[in-house]
Amino acid sequence: MNSEFIEIEVVYALPHYQDVVMVKLPEGATAREAVEASGLLLKYPEIELDERNRLGIYNKLARSDTVLREHDRVEIYRPLIADPKAVRKLRAEEGKAMKRGGGTI
Repeated sequence: MNSEFIEIEVVYALPHYQDVVMVKLPEGATAREAVEASGLLLKYPEIELDERNRLGIYNKLARSDTVLREHDRVEIYRPLIADPKAVRKLRAEEGKAMKRGGGTI
């Protein structure tokens, strides 16, 4: 039986570095299987798939059981430190305070 293989890129981005690993998997492999084959789970024990870290394929959220295609890029996302909506609201409030009287000249 001749089994076909696909090449997949698995990426984990840290604040100042991204770790990129190429893996070769059988056709029909899932995003989770790609991450497991990459060795990144062993290298970065803080990664907790489905708990803290979500996965994406080319910047679109994907489930860990998503079947991959040749040359897909599986991305492991780190959890957000702050809620983006809360940060925008805070910046807006700070902007309003500056417009009301940001100081004397």
